[in-house]
Amino acid sequence: MASARTLANEINARNHARAASHDHDQTYGSVPSILYRESEGSHGNFFPAAWRAIQKNPAWRSRLEKTYTGSNRIARGSERWRGELECATSSDALLMNIFCTPATLGSIKLRALLNLSTNDQPDFGWRSRTPLQDDYDDRTEIDMRLGDLLIEAKLCEGDFQTGRADLMARYPLFEETFDTEVLPRKQKNFLSYQLLRGVMAAVEHDARFCLMCDGRRPDLISRWFNVLSAVRSSSVRCRLQLVTWQEIALCLPHPLQSFLATKYGIGEGDKIESDDSYT
Repeated sequence: MASARTLANEINARNHARAASHDHDQTYGSVPSILYRESEGSHGNFFPAAWRAIQKNPAWRSRLEKTYTGSNRIARGSERWRGELECATSSDALLMNIFCTPATLGSIKLRALLNLSTNDQPDFGWRSRTPLQDDYDDRTEIDMRLGDLLIEAKLCEGDFQTGRADLMARYPLFEETFDTEVLPRKQKNFLSYQLLRGVMAAVEHDARFCLMCDGRRPDLISRWFNVLSAVRSSSVRCRLQLVTWQEIALCLPHPLQSFLATKYGIGEGDKIESDDSYT
């Protein structure tokens, strides 16, 4: 099992070898971070079918505009603009690699795993509206909305951030949704702030909420179950789901599985039982 740093090092090491055949930059360090560049209509950080689909969809393409903040750790880092989704360890890029590939949502197994309808289409960076006190709203960004499913995607992130107790008290849904005596804290801060906001967004929008993370990250999985155990309502708990990238990979077409195994180590060594039946 891997920590955030260990998994990031593993993925960057994989991509250091892979990047030899792609245009890229890399940061300083014993295990440098790899950032790919678009070249001749393709992009080393994206599965070819996903990249083509992203280029045809203006809303998806706008997601690529998120700025990478570590250019100061790259030689001649100011020479060009770099996007966060160019980074080999980007969880947003992983999410788009999977769900922008046209064949993905044709998988019967994947639709069953996530309880999706045939017409559900990805909406990346969806802004929810969760009420705050005094008629304000929290415009929480959800990594992806897919039908009635709200998705938080994680790969090498350290944690789910923290929320100050006084700020959490501004959410009318907070104490209604969670037993705050059960929720883990660090000093006066509640842990797993992003998960708490995601669950409240699902409650507000009568939706479901899913954490997608790597099966090699038991720390994130443990924090998920800590949050789940504090949810007051059984009807809300039934709308919450944890799915690993490894479980998702087994539902995907073989070429995409191979891409994920090579680039991320996702599914490597697993028995391949992909669903080759698509609508």
